[in-house]
Amino acid sequence: MNSDTSCPPDCTASRPLLAERHVARLLLGTLLGRLPNGMAPVAILLLIAEQGGSLATGGLLCALYGLASAVGQPALGRMVDRRGQTGVTTAAVLVTTVCLLLLPYADALAQPGLAAGLVVLAGLSTPPLEANLRSLWGAVLKDPERRRAALALDTGAQGLIYVAGPPLVAALSALQGPGAAMTVTAVLGLLGASAVLSAEPSRQWQPQDRHTGGILGPLQHGGLRLLFLAVCGVGFALGAMNVWAVTMADQHGMALLSGVIPAALSVGSLLGGILYGRLRRPGQLGTQLRTAAFLFALAWVPLAVHPGPIAATALTALPGLFLTALITSAFLTVDALAPAGTRTEAYAWLIAAVGTGQAAGTALAGALSTHPFIAALPTAGAFACLVVLLGARRRLAVSSAARRRGRHRRRPAHAARR
Repeated sequence: MNSDTSCPPDCTASRPLLAERHVARLLLGTLLGRLPNGMAPVAILLLIAEQGGSLATGGLLCALYGLASAVGQPALGRMVDRRGQTGVTTAAVLVTTVCLLLLPYADALAQPGLAAGLVVLAGLSTPPLEANLRSLWGAVLKDPERRRAALALDTGAQGLIYVAGPPLVAALSALQGPGAAMTVTAVLGLLGASAVLSAEPSRQWQPQDRHTGGILGPLQHGGLRLLFLAVCGVGFALGAMNVWAVTMADQHGMALLSGVIPAALSVGSLLGGILYGRLRRPGQLGTQLRTAAFLFALAWVPLAVHPGPIAATALTALPGLFLTALITSAFLTVDALAPAGTRTEAYAWLIAAVGTGQAAGTALAGALSTHPFIAALPTAGAFACLVVLLGARRRLAVSSAARRRGRHRRRPAHAARR
């Protein structure tokens, strides 16, 4: 029986979001299942160092892992849209788990091809848990405002993966070694994915019979292509910020800054998600998207003037406050504009665009790490996002009818029975 039948609609709306049926399990399971995204790169670096490899070798393998993951997400998303979540995601989880478990036994110095192959395959098969979750919210929460609040909380909480993951790997490596840390990484990802895949909404999720995207899928829509390009700027800002945090730590002789500054942005993002989810009338979707992009870009400006370590840490939380609203609005736009039968793939393209931009920002900031201009790179990426969104204003226009179609595009069997 539906748990909402015991109280009127206003009772359901006032209930804590995590108390809604399936919400806590799906959200926490997805976060646990995605922990390898934040843990695996650090574990790879430590593993290569233990084997006597150079930092350059470890960095190359980390880059291969991130790039392979970005490439694999849209492909897996398309398979989910056609075959459902259970089979595709289960196969992906098993492949990436086996690869991560085997990686400690591959000597990157003696067998570089084997190590690189395992890293690439682990990245390509990274399960599309985040895209899957965004596709499930419409089936789990029928009220549009509750769905928006869940999406905001989900988006804001994703940063915790990169706050909790690296310190956990460092602690495990110090106690048991990098091999044990990699093993725990694989097991945690398997447990989290299992919690999501065994939940009723995921098991009952059915792909849509009608697919209108053609061979290009969601990329057929010109507005979505521009949106994906815009969020590359968001990822660029985040990637450049990570490198800038390391340079700040070196300049001030405070190693903690390299972790504290990104953590401050993640905390701001989580807080921003909670605040954004509480908004009752956030306005038109296009206006939300452009306003959030403007505030996100503006919040980076004070950091471009080289503040001190304490001020830099505090100021980095400001972009985080608007990051969740920006990404959530982008996902809602994808939900409304994606061609029929391509929604999971479209979500995966958005996630991949952020990851691709992040890799580019990391690479450029690394090349300019000794240049004062590095502090302005996050601002440049954020303003690039804003410029693209302003230019794509008409192509990203979302009618109220389109938003309704996007929200109710799926009706799983368990929802129909209720």
